[in-house]
Amino acid sequence: MTHYILQVILFQLVFLLVYEFLLKKETFFNANRAYLLLTPVLSLLLPFLKIEGLSSLFPADSVQALTSVLLPEVFIGDQPQTVQQLPQVVVKENGFQINWWLVFYGLGLLATIMIFLKRFSSLNRLFRFRKISEEKNFRIIEIPNSKIACTFFNTVFLGDKITESERQQILSHELVHIHQKHSLDLMFFEIQKIIFWFNPLLYIYQNRISTLHEFIADASVVKRTGKEKYYEQLLNTTFNTRNISFINQFFNHSLIKKRIIMLQKSKSKSIAKFKFLIIVPLLLIMLTYVACSDNSEEIPQDQSISEQLTQIKHAIEDGKELTDAEKQQFFSLMQQIIEDGNYPPPPSQTRNVASGADVPFAVIEEVPVFPGCENESDEEAKKKCMSSGIANFVNSNFKVKEMREFAEVGMNRVIVQFKIDKTGNIADAKARASSPELETEAIRVINSLPQMQPGKQKGKEVGVMYSLPIVFQVDE
Repeated sequence: MTHYILQVILFQLVFLLVYEFLLKKETFFNANRAYLLLTPVLSLLLPFLKIEGLSSLFPADSVQALTSVLLPEVFIGDQPQTVQQLPQVVVKENGFQINWWLVFYGLGLLATIMIFLKRFSSLNRLFRFRKISEEKNFRIIEIPNSKIACTFFNTVFLGDKITESERQQILSHELVHIHQKHSLDLMFFEIQKIIFWFNPLLYIYQNRISTLHEFIADASVVKRTGKEKYYEQLLNTTFNTRNISFINQFFNHSLIKKRIIMLQKSKSKSIAKFKFLIIVPLLLIMLTYVACSDNSEEIPQDQSISEQLTQIKHAIEDGKELTDAEKQQFFSLMQQIIEDGNYPPPPSQTRNVASGADVPFAVIEEVPVFPGCENESDEEAKKKCMSSGIANFVNSNFKVKEMREFAEVGMNRVIVQFKIDKTGNIADAKARASSPELETEAIRVINSLPQMQPGKQKGKEVGVMYSLPIVFQVDE
């Protein structure tokens, strides 16, 4: 989730920078409005659009290199010979746990909802005053002892202290907001600000589109009214000589200055619309980044390419049909060999199946059986049952609370490698982690696994190697 949020904020920042430096000063107000409405939504969707074809344009290592430096793996002792990767186990503390990040988000959400309700309550009080006019598409409510002038959806609020000549000009301006449904834009961002209250860019988006609304309304009014007269009224508002306010949610005097400057600008040339085409390469770059980046935390591969090819070769020789995962593994290995140019030695031709010898998991005829999985219908079901049994056992026995002081803040990973020998017992357990204490705890838990039925090859008990990633979260 954190990775997704960071991607969304990054994309929104890029879109905002394009608007600030390339589009903001152009007079294509409606096009800019569409840009400001669409780009935050695109930013929310882009992280989900993983186009695999784009990932081939750049090696995955080049993307990872932006944030990390990868060193070759170091194996303690002998290189493992045949290792079966078990699914990752996420362990949690037993009992009730407080997710402080969720609590923090909830408090922020509650605060923003309260602020919104307070503002809405203030606005709602204005509806209690007398209606002085109601047309088919709008209504006007007069506010006593006030010089207010603002719009909310199809309602215009006008103070009774505004003179009649000024009222007509202000009403023309506010009706543009109604006809173009500008309140929907503001509410769209208001809802996003509530849900994503931690994202400061949404406040900037709302500010920019509110300013655009004023530019759009001004441009429409000056077509029917002389510019000089309109300038005069805006200037009087700015310097308080006649105390007229064009009030909206983000009204201030600096906005009046921006409106006057924009009214003085010449209409942008049509060729300037080509600036919007920058969105195309931007989207391509963003989609490529999403396709090349991997949000999941990969488990390091504990076998050499030659060993993995040996497993696949033996499986084919035995007439075993490769699964989709094994086929994908084979294609990935071939691609890696071609890209690196380091051709491994030929797969091993020897296959020791003497009693007790370790056999590659890919070719083993009968996999080890976890207690309680004896009645499963086939080998695949026994594999799943075993993975589930080991995961439940580790979750119940790994002492997360005691290990917190030895772990790092954030996500912690312990890689355990072990063998289920010919007697069904655990042997040769090793672990890699950020601290010796974590390694010791992981080995303790794995060594305490119950005795299993050993794997068999040609009717003989054999040993099978496994690798198990254990993951747990430590909050600050």
